[in-house]
Amino acid sequence: MKRATIKDVAEAAGVGVATVSRVLSGGSASPQTRERVLAVAAQLDYRPSALGRNLRQQRTGGMGLLLPDLTDSFYGQLAEGVLACARSAGEPVVIGSTADDPEQEAELIGMLLEQSVDRLIAVPCGDADTWRPALKAGMTVVFADRLPPEPDPGTPRPAPAGAELGGAVPESELEGALSGLGSAALSELMMLDGVGALPGARPAAPRPAARPLDVPAILTDDRSGIRTAVQYLRGLGHRRIAYLGGPGRERRVEAFRQAVGGVPDEELIVFSDGSRDSAYAAASGLFQTRPDLTALVAGGNMLGEAAVLAARELDLRVPRDLSVVMYDDVPWAELCSPPLTVIAQPARDMGYRAAELVLRAGSRRPRSVLLPTELVIRGSCGPRL
Repeated sequence: MKRATIKDVAEAAGVGVATVSRVLSGGSASPQTRERVLAVAAQLDYRPSALGRNLRQQRTGGMGLLLPDLTDSFYGQLAEGVLACARSAGEPVVIGSTADDPEQEAELIGMLLEQSVDRLIAVPCGDADTWRPALKAGMTVVFADRLPPEPDPGTPRPAPAGAELGGAVPESELEGALSGLGSAALSELMMLDGVGALPGARPAAPRPAARPLDVPAILTDDRSGIRTAVQYLRGLGHRRIAYLGGPGRERRVEAFRQAVGGVPDEELIVFSDGSRDSAYAAASGLFQTRPDLTALVAGGNMLGEAAVLAARELDLRVPRDLSVVMYDDVPWAELCSPPLTVIAQPARDMGYRAAELVLRAGSRRPRSVLLPTELVIRGSCGPRL
């Protein structure tokens, strides 16, 4: 069957080709003409040529999507949200995997720039310097799930006035932790998140001032999610609660330190480099060096998977010997024995909204969004006996 053209729509609607083009691109037209053109276009199943539209606009069309791991169920759900929104807008999506490697991320950004892709959604792993070339080239960027990590400390800068050992971290230090957002977006997120001074927290390590990226982001409320999980474990009688973290999750570990209160036991806070082997080694080492711990919060689904495997290898029974809460509700979490209690975040909604932001960027400055989390209680947590 021959595909309908814009000329076919114009003839059937009794108007000129220019009028059809104007209506379909959102331009001015009388209500009667607009209704008639849209009805005919729907009847003929007319779809505008993306190639022709993009050649006129001197762009290839479509958007890029950079994810750390295409095998991760959470990022698969996020990608589904992006693809659903892009499909409804007639935009193709180029997907790349960074493997949480900043050098690979920089190469993929360069490749997308060479292909004239001018819209990009990313779960970033490189710091601000990795992203500035894309922004300077005019690429519209939206971050999802997390922000670029801060640069290495390098040359120390003086501690903020009035900061003393054992005192609270000033709000300016917290703003530094969210330096990936513009000032307006940062204010919105901090108000939504209820961020203030952290009681009993230690001053952050000195670091040079970094120029923030003015990039909108779709994030979830990590602080609320971690805080709720720790409060739940505390309510079950757990006092020695450990945290297993990975790269790019500074907000989660700081939220954990805040939630446990007082001076955290740093031996109970361990990290992996992002690989499954590293996560397993970190969990196994933690369980063997601190047999007194009774509960664990895993900062991501790969970390939770590693923790469950390590506990099984060491004959630690969940939840009798070890209660486990995992960030991310992925399909296999409910199939575990016992099913895992999770901090659920809306991955598909996150992807869909990120695509909406990047598509809307041409009309007005997009606003960052903070989505809620939910503690889903299953069978992996029990009372401290």
